[in-house]
Amino acid sequence: MKKYQVWLMLVLATLFWAGNFVFGSYVVNEMDPIWMTFSRWVLALLLLFPIAYFVEKPKWMLVKKDWPLLILNGIFGIIGYNLILYSALEYTSSTNASLVAAMNPAVIVVVSVILLKERLSKLQLLGFIVSLAGVVVILTQGQISRILSFDFNKGDLLMVGAIIVWTLYSIIGKRLTLPPISATAVSTLFAMVLLAPFAFSQGFPLTELSPLALSGIVYFVLFPSVGSFIFWNIAVREIGASQSGIFLNLIPVFTAIISILVGEMITIIQVVGGLFVFIGVYLTTGLLDQKLASHRDKAILRKSG
Repeated sequence: MKKYQVWLMLVLATLFWAGNFVFGSYVVNEMDPIWMTFSRWVLALLLLFPIAYFVEKPKWMLVKKDWPLLILNGIFGIIGYNLILYSALEYTSSTNASLVAAMNPAVIVVVSVILLKERLSKLQLLGFIVSLAGVVVILTQGQISRILSFDFNKGDLLMVGAIIVWTLYSIIGKRLTLPPISATAVSTLFAMVLLAPFAFSQGFPLTELSPLALSGIVYFVLFPSVGSFIFWNIAVREIGASQSGIFLNLIPVFTAIISILVGEMITIIQVVGGLFVFIGVYLTTGLLDQKLASHRDKAILRKSG
């Protein structure tokens, strides 16, 4: 797969997840996090398995080999991350949640280097720093000193837990032999079997939801659940967890864009921060490294000729 295709997948995945933050903050007012997670992923299964069958034509016998990892993926990536995220949105804003989630790339990089022996070039590391700086500019409205006085409430602390379980999910996904869409489908199935008793013990609240909440669930199913998870898993396998993780810095940028679409204003500080993020992601993809290497090779050929 070509690199630009992988990058496009990561951009779309982060765009869909940004919407998850925004819409999740609305839906959580009407629905318990357990049912938000359960209804979202049960419905997503109706799409994931057919897509996996027709697109990947997987050898389902591989489930026997990967089942411990698939169960762990379901626990961390499907149940753990979503329950913690939606619980966090009960106590903090989507903006604060995005700020804490911006720590995710750093955590993934550290864990990938330790466990998977992945490496980043100095230019890619610079890209990570630049993109993270852009996130900080956006979410502090240019007042960097606000970081020192930031009040981490219960929701913000929950988001720290969310990024930890997402990092574990990303690392485990790299070791699976089952194709990515199929792995997502099977992990989700295991997760829903485990979560079902807890969901049904709380009743059946779907009949009492407003049109806005129902629309939010439809969005969760089609985009963050199916689209993002498929794109993310494919990308992690292609370029590794550490480089893929850098794209998570785009989530606050897309959150700002979605905010404009729902009627909120965007400031020049957010525009400047967004430019930093995109420049950082560009550097981290290694594209500039490739161009510099290409120029060096051409220069050597000219000298040798």
